[in-house]
Amino acid sequence: MSLPLTGLKVVAVEQAVAAPFATSRLADAGAEVIKIERPEGDFARGYDAAAAGQSSYFVWLNRGKTSVVMDLADPANKSRFAALVAGADVLVQNLKRGALARLGFAPEDLLTRHPRLITCSITGYGEGGPLADRKAYDLLIQAESGLCSITGGPSEPSRVGMSIVDVATGATAHAAILEALIARGITGRGANISVSMFDVMADWLTVPLLNHEAGNSPKRVGMAHPSISPYSAFATADGQLILISIQSDREWRKLAEVFLGQPELGRDARFATNVARVANRAQTDAIVADAFAAMTAEEAEARLLQADVALARVNDMAGLSAHAHLRRITVQTPNGPVRYPAPAPVIAGAARDYRPVPAIGEAQP
Repeated sequence: MSLPLTGLKVVAVEQAVAAPFATSRLADAGAEVIKIERPEGDFARGYDAAAAGQSSYFVWLNRGKTSVVMDLADPANKSRFAALVAGADVLVQNLKRGALARLGFAPEDLLTRHPRLITCSITGYGEGGPLADRKAYDLLIQAESGLCSITGGPSEPSRVGMSIVDVATGATAHAAILEALIARGITGRGANISVSMFDVMADWLTVPLLNHEAGNSPKRVGMAHPSISPYSAFATADGQLILISIQSDREWRKLAEVFLGQPELGRDARFATNVARVANRAQTDAIVADAFAAMTAEEAEARLLQADVALARVNDMAGLSAHAHLRRITVQTPNGPVRYPAPAPVIAGAARDYRPVPAIGEAQP
């Protein structure tokens, strides 16, 4: 079965995470992705050695691509690069703002020369403004956007435990490129796309921002939800943490009756509504915590399911590794096969085989 992007050619001047995330998804869908690397390679190749002695980041985000080593400051390589772009459908790049233009390949000029070309530039802070020329990496944007201020426990801000800004930016770029491809199919014209890591996080932080501007600035509450109670993790008698989520007052009444064994709490004015439970969060959580502490995890789960309450184990990576719902793919790499989580979309009748991770400079145009 032909993949949906078979025949599409993508040139990627990329490194690290955000742009490679976007182009890896294009490659998964059948696009030919030519990854341009410096002579020393994408610096993400050196992030760790967790994947058969190779970088987990690189193995995850570069399957299905070909690697071409090219120093774009070299005039001979500029001619080779220009020829690649002339035959491409999409150009993705996440060099420092303006770097590609200084090399003679400004996206707007490329679009003039190649009207069907779709360019996508990923930057830290966009194409203008006071911070536009700053270097920007995942944790820096987590901090600058305010994400760290609402992450972690009460005592100090924290990072999200994976590269959420990079992944969110890559996913946003991927969606924008697909939109541009659809539009080109209708109009015949390409597009010049710019995606800022800061803009992506600001968009994702809309709810806490609007709450702050309404006078209810979010506070760090660890594993609790700032606006809903009880929506938190509680310890069982055998030391397991179970997270529960009560989304309505009807669910609270069911929890009180079936799990807590105190149906009167469902009508108690201190707890009968979510607004009241949040205002009395300490008392609410204490009552629920006492019930959990008297049960094993198995007993607690059974009672919660009987009450039709949403719940989850608070797992670690060992728990994910052994999880019954974890789907994996096997990808060939220069050091042998590596198994890791499968991409999320499942398309009926269209199972995919994933192409290998390239060695540095394994192909030349």
